[in-house]
Amino acid sequence: MGADIVVGIHNSDDIVAARKAGHQLALDLGFTLTDVTMIATAISEIARNITSYAGRGVVRVAVADREGRRALVVRAEDQGPGIADVERAMEDGYSTGRGLGLGLPGAHRLMDRLFVESALGQGTVVEMWKWVPPRA
Repeated sequence: MGADIVVGIHNSDDIVAARKAGHQLALDLGFTLTDVTMIATAISEIARNITSYAGRGVVRVAVADREGRRALVVRAEDQGPGIADVERAMEDGYSTGRGLGLGLPGAHRLMDRLFVESALGQGTVVEMWKWVPPRA
């Protein structure tokens, strides 16, 4: 496994940097262009959540083993206010901010797995992944 790519998220430029990092890694791993776009979009959504709700955080992109398979893993962490109701936050159209409510449910649809751990006042961790395609 290569080194994690770690992008500090403080503003919209960092969202772009995180998106590009995931995009490049996905291309290098041989994902289809459709999957590359979905991965990059999911990264944008969760990175934007960091700037909208927590102010700052970090996005890590790596290749790791998950459930016995190789996956491109994206992990977003912040020390923000946390999510009061994770199940509700995963519902389409639910948003506590001014967003469209596409963030977590949208990212969930774009990726193969998505997990959220959050505690009020202690921040949020979102981990999501997409299975690496078998070598062509």
